[in-house]
Amino acid sequence: MMKFRFRRQGNDPHREKIKQDLFAFSKTVEHGFPNQPSALAYDPKLQLMAIGTKSGAIKIYGAPGVEMTGLHKDTAAVTQIHFLYGQGRILSLLDDNTIHLWEIVQRENRSHLVEVHSFNLPGRPGIESTSATRVTVMLLKLSCDLLALGTEGGGVHFLELPTLTLLNKSLFQDEIMQSVPEEYKCGKSLGPVESLQEHPQDSDKILIGYSRGLVVLWDLNSRHVVNLILGKQQLESLVWERSGNSFVSSHSDGGYMVWAVSSSNPCTHDPISSTVPYGPFPCKAVNKILWRTTESGCVHCSCNKSLVVLLEEELVVIDLQMAGWPTVPAPYLAPLHSSAITCSCHISNVPPKLWERVISAGQQQCPLQNYENWPICGGKNLAPDPKQKELLLTGHEDGTVRFWDASGVSLKPLYKLSTANIFQTDCDHNDSLTQAGEEEWPPFRKVGCFDPYSDDPRLGIQKISVCKYSGKLVVAGTAGQVIVMVLSDEKSDHMIDVATVDLLQDREGFTWKGHDRLPPKSGSVVFAPGFQPVVLVQCMPPAAVTAVTLHAEWNLIAFGTSHGFGLFDYHRRSPVLARCTLHPNDSLAMEGPLSRVKSLKKSLRQSFRRIRKSRVSGKKRAVVYSPTNKVQEANAQLAEHDAEVTPVQRRIEPRSADDSLSGVVRCLCFADTFLRDGTHHGPTMWAGTNSGSVYAYALDVPSQEKFSEQSVEALLGKEIQLMHRAPVVSIAVLDGRGNPLPEPYEVSRDLAKAADMQGSHSVLIASEEQFKVFMLPKVSAKTKFKLTAHEGCRVRKVALSNFTSVSSEEYSENALVCLTNLGDIHMFSVPALRPQVRYDCIRKEDISGIASCVFTKTGQGFYLISPSEYERFSLSARVITEPLCRVDVERPHDLSAHSGSSTPLPPQANGTHKTQAESKSVETEGLLDEMRSALSSPVLDSPNSSADITLDTTGELTVEDVKDFLMTVDEAENNFRNITEEDGRPPGILIN
Repeated sequence: MMKFRFRRQGNDPHREKIKQDLFAFSKTVEHGFPNQPSALAYDPKLQLMAIGTKSGAIKIYGAPGVEMTGLHKDTAAVTQIHFLYGQGRILSLLDDNTIHLWEIVQRENRSHLVEVHSFNLPGRPGIESTSATRVTVMLLKLSCDLLALGTEGGGVHFLELPTLTLLNKSLFQDEIMQSVPEEYKCGKSLGPVESLQEHPQDSDKILIGYSRGLVVLWDLNSRHVVNLILGKQQLESLVWERSGNSFVSSHSDGGYMVWAVSSSNPCTHDPISSTVPYGPFPCKAVNKILWRTTESGCVHCSCNKSLVVLLEEELVVIDLQMAGWPTVPAPYLAPLHSSAITCSCHISNVPPKLWERVISAGQQQCPLQNYENWPICGGKNLAPDPKQKELLLTGHEDGTVRFWDASGVSLKPLYKLSTANIFQTDCDHNDSLTQAGEEEWPPFRKVGCFDPYSDDPRLGIQKISVCKYSGKLVVAGTAGQVIVMVLSDEKSDHMIDVATVDLLQDREGFTWKGHDRLPPKSGSVVFAPGFQPVVLVQCMPPAAVTAVTLHAEWNLIAFGTSHGFGLFDYHRRSPVLARCTLHPNDSLAMEGPLSRVKSLKKSLRQSFRRIRKSRVSGKKRAVVYSPTNKVQEANAQLAEHDAEVTPVQRRIEPRSADDSLSGVVRCLCFADTFLRDGTHHGPTMWAGTNSGSVYAYALDVPSQEKFSEQSVEALLGKEIQLMHRAPVVSIAVLDGRGNPLPEPYEVSRDLAKAADMQGSHSVLIASEEQFKVFMLPKVSAKTKFKLTAHEGCRVRKVALSNFTSVSSEEYSENALVCLTNLGDIHMFSVPALRPQVRYDCIRKEDISGIASCVFTKTGQGFYLISPSEYERFSLSARVITEPLCRVDVERPHDLSAHSGSSTPLPPQANGTHKTQAESKSVETEGLLDEMRSALSSPVLDSPNSSADITLDTTGELTVEDVKDFLMTVDEAENNFRNITEEDGRPPGILIN
C-alpha cells in the first residue's frame, strides 16, 4: 500500500488570532488553607491579616475576595511577620536569617504585594559561629521607626525603618551580665533572647526576656538596666499589663508568673503569683500568652471582639462578645482537608433553585453561620459579581461530601453531607464507650473542624455524580457502596432500600481477599433536610468503586469496580445489568485497595516480559540486496527531507492481556445516539476498562408513564478492543455537528439546544495513549491523534470544555482538554482532533496534584497543591476567576514609588517567583501620636494581633516518583513565636 505525505502548511494568521481570543493559561487563585503555616500578623487599622508559610509565601487576607500573595526569592520558611501599623507594610523573618520588607502597592487600579528591601544580620567581629546572630524574636516599636532583633547569642540589635539600616546601638549579653548578681550567674549563659516587649507607657524602655529566665528592663537612651527580674524557669513568652507596673511571663512547664516592676525594687527574685493552670504537675509549654484589659472585669465588651488562633491545619476565630465564646465561621481559609480529600466534582452554571435549596440545607445544619461577624474585613473587593453560580463537591475519607461555593475567589463552605449514619461502623461502639467513661482532663472544649481521623476507611468517597436539574446525587465509596440520594427540604425518617449486585456473575476460581462490606443499619433512620438516601446498591465483591454515572431522566445509574460494571434502575429498585470484566490471571483485583498482600514475584515476572519483548522487537533483520531495496532507499531519502515537518513517532509496546487490574472499569457514560442502525436513535450505555476494552449497550427505557410497569432492558450492541490495550480514560458521544450531547433535562426544559440527530453521530474514545473518533453506528475509525507516540506522555485526565471568544460573546468552540502524566495540558479541536495549544501546568513530580485535577465545562480547573489547598487555573481567555481588590494606605514615604513603572508585577499564586527590582532607601516619619491614641482604642485592643489523595492506581509509580514527598517535619521549630504581641492587656489572661 502506498502512503502519501503532505507537507504541513504554515500557521494561518486568522486561526492564530482566533486561538488567542479563545485560549489563555493562567494560575489565578489558591483556595483553602495555606499548607504548613508558620507565622501570623494582624493590622487593626487596615483590618488585614497576614499568614506566612514554610514554603516562603506571604498571604494577605481582608474582606472576602481581598487576597494578595507574595513569594520570597528563596523557599525558606517564614518564621515571623509584623505589620507596620496602618502603612500597608510588612516585615518578614525567614529561617535563613534574612529580613524582608514588603509593601502593598497600587497598579492598574488594584493592589499588589511587592518586596522593597531585604537585610541579613552580619556576624559579630571575632565570633566565628553564625548561630550567635540568628534572629529569634523581632520587636517593632509602636512608632514604626525602629526594629529590635533578639538573637540566639543573647544580643539585641536595632534597625532603622523603613530602610532596614543597622544602627550602632547593639546590646550584648556581656553588657547585661555586668548588672547581674554573682550568685545568679553561676557560670551559665543567659541563653537566646525569647521575648522583646516595648514598655506601654515609656517607649524608650524595652523588656528583654532570656531563655534561662532572666528578664531585663532596658533603657534605650541611657543604655542601662532599669530592673532585673531573676527568674529561674525556662522562659517562653512575655506580655505587659497596660499600666506598665507589672508583666506576665509564661514558661516551659505550662505555668505563668506575674511580676511587679518598681523603681524602688530594681532587682526582683520572686513573682507576685505563680500558676500552672492545668497542674499541679508540669504540662506542655505555654508558647504564647496575652493579657487584655476589659471593663468591669467582664470579657463581653467592645475592647475584645474576637480571638484569632493560627493552628497547623486551620484558623480558628472565637467570638469573645457572645456568651459561651462560640467560633466564628470563616468565609474563606476553610480547612478543605478536615478529612482527607479523596475525590472532587465540579458543577458549572448551577440552577438558582438548586443553589437556594443547598444553601437552605446548610443553614439548617449551622443556624448560627453568619459571615457578617467576620472580623478581618479590610480592603475592597473590586471583582464583579459572578455571572453564574458554581459548586465544587469534595469527597472525603470519613464518608462526607462537602459542597463549596466556587463562584468567586473565596471558596466558601455551604453544606456537608455525611454517609456514615447509613452504616453500622466501629465508631458507633467507640462513641458509646467514650460517653460512659470518665470526663477528660484538662476540661477543654474542642473547637475547629479539623479531624483527619476516620473510624472506618471503607467509608471513603471515591466517585460523585450529580444531576443539577433534578436534585439527584450518587456517591460511591471504598467498600463498593453506591448511594442514590434525592434533595429534600424536609426532615425525613425512613428505611433505606438495599440491593446487591454480583459483578463476578458466579465466575469460578476467584476469591475476594479484601475488606468486608459496610453493614447497613436496620430499621428507619432520621435524615436532616438536604440530600437523603433512597437506595443503597452494594457491589459484590465490595471493592472500591472506580467509575459512576447518573441519568436522572432515565432513572438509571451505572457503576464500575475492578471486577466489572453494573446498571441499576433506582426507580424500580432493580438491577438491569452486571458484566464481569476480570481476566483469568487478574489476581490483584481480588485483594482490594486496603490489602497489603502484593505479588512481588508476579510483578517482576511482568517487568522482565516487557523488557524481553522490547529487545526482541528491536532486533533488525539482515538486509538482502534486491531491486526492491533501491525503491526503499529512495523512499528513505524522501523521508529524510520530510523529517523537519513530520513528527517522529515513538514505538508503543502492546500491553499484556494478563496485566494486573486489567478489568478495572475506568469510565462510564450514557448517551442518546445511534447504535443499532443509522435511522433509529435511543438510549445507550458505554463502559471502558483498563485493558482497552469498550462495551456499548443499547437500552430499552420505558416512557415516563410506564416507569413503574416496565423494566429497563440492556443489549450488548458493540464491543471494541483498542490497539495496545491502553486503558480507556474517557468516552463521549458527539452529535451530527460534532458537539457534546446535552445533559439530562436540558432539552426538555428548554435550557439547551437539542442534539443534531440528522447528521452522523460519532464517539470520542480517549485512552492513555491516543484519542480516536469512531463513526456511529458502524464504529468505523474517522480520525485519531497518537499523543504518546508524538509527545511521549500519557493521558491522565480529559474533559470537553466550551471556550467563548473575548472578541465576541457569540463565538465559541468546544475543545478536548487533556492533562498528561508530565503535568502539561494539551487542547485539541473537536471532532477533528487538531492540536491547538499546550501549557505547562503541574510539576511532573506532583503525582498527587495530577491525580486530583478536575476540569470545568467553561475552561477552568482545580488541582491539589497540598492536602489543604486547591490551585485554580484558567485555560480560557474570557472566563477567569482571580483576586481583584484594592487596599488604600497612607504612608510617609512610599518606597515602591521610587522603583517606577519598571518594577515587575508581584508573583501570582502559581508559585512562579518574579524578581523584584531593588528600591532606593528613603527615610520615614513616625506615627507616634496616632499610635498612642490608638493604643487605648477598642480597635487596637482587639486580641487579633499577631491526607490522602486517591492516586491513579493504573499509573506506573516508582520510588523516584514519590521520593520528593518523603520528608520529616521539624517539630522542635517553634512556629508561633511570631504572633504580634500588643500592649493593651486585660485582667483575664488568654493562653493559646
